[in-house]
Amino acid sequence: MNAEEFFAAKLAFQTDVSDVHSADEDSFTLVDTRDLASWRQGHIPQAVHLPRRMIPLHAASRLDKTKPVVVYCWGPGCDGATKAAHELARRGYQVKEMIGGIEYWIREGFPVVTDDGVVTRPADPLTAPLAASTGGSV
Repeated sequence: MNAEEFFAAKLAFQTDVSDVHSADEDSFTLVDTRDLASWRQGHIPQAVHLPRRMIPLHAASRLDKTKPVVVYCWGPGCDGATKAAHELARRGYQVKEMIGGIEYWIREGFPVVTDDGVVTRPADPLTAPLAASTGGSV
């Protein structure tokens, strides 16, 4: 595999939080693969909760195989989304991993749902321009 093939393959199977945020949310299903306690602590508003270990039991009833799926976990230090993407791909889903996870979603200043409602923190200048307008695709 050469560099062009490697990066094309990487883009085919990964996306980032800015592209997910700016994409038409009806064009894919966003899946939070973390456990219930993590989900309750905060999750992306349009996400479906499907912990990785529950994929064999519930993927067929919660996800449409004709619609692309984007999975996320905590962040770069967590491979839960990678494991979930693998499980879903084995079951015939078109799937991408959202690199950065919910950590970078929050760091870029995007909203999360918590017990207190929808919360948005200021963007972290180390990860996102403070006055950014994004455009991209999943």
